[in-house]
Amino acid sequence: MRRILAAFFLVVLAALGANVKLYLKDGTYQLVREYEVKTDRVRFYSVERSQWEEVPLTLVDLKRTGQEVAERKAALAKEAKVLSEEDRAIREQEEEAARIPQNPGAYMVEGKEVRAFKLAESSVHTNKGRSVLKLVSPIPVVSGKATVELQGEHSSNVVSNPNPEFYIRLSDQERFGIFKLTPQKGVRVVEKVTIVPVTKEIIEEPAEVEVFRKQIGGQDLYKVWPQKALESGEYALVQYTAGKLNPQIWDFSYQPAR
Repeated sequence: MRRILAAFFLVVLAALGANVKLYLKDGTYQLVREYEVKTDRVRFYSVERSQWEEVPLTLVDLKRTGQEVAERKAALAKEAKVLSEEDRAIREQEEEAARIPQNPGAYMVEGKEVRAFKLAESSVHTNKGRSVLKLVSPIPVVSGKATVELQGEHSSNVVSNPNPEFYIRLSDQERFGIFKLTPQKGVRVVEKVTIVPVTKEIIEEPAEVEVFRKQIGGQDLYKVWPQKALESGEYALVQYTAGKLNPQIWDFSYQPAR
């Protein structure tokens, strides 16, 4: 057995990119770059003295030394696997992000196609009437109750997946999420609003859906999807700043596939 070991047991630790301890049976060790067994002796390259040396095989604890080498190899292999998986995940994320257009907006990937959602025109309905919301020129705030609305009781953007995944490329670093809309006669209510007298503070009450958010491919691109399967109804992906009444709305309707 020893002759077979002497003939074939060759460990080149330089390939591991690290030194190892060559243990002796008295409990001490030599720090070596590589070693090999030659019949009745062990030849090794001493890191301390930068030269090749030999020691009788009977003085060397090959079992302990070999175990440490095996553990080192296993640890390096595990680390390499983790790094490979991380690299693959990064590449997949970059490829995913590359599919989404650079223009701000809401998107959905459907097979090999990217579906872009049209920004909806919204309005604020107060007791004074309706005013179209525009980001560049906010409406005059009137104290009292109001609602942010979209025209029509149903969206023309139909989604059949109860767990849809959306991509949103932000135009500004604002909040975003999925709102459940309330259909009423001729409109869909995006959220209820209270405008406080005197201070003109705007208190918004959206019916937000609990979602997961994941930033991908840069600071302005995110993936967003509901934590639970959606119920049939009207929804919207909304970018907004709380208290500013400046929502950007991309509406959709979830209808189960038949």
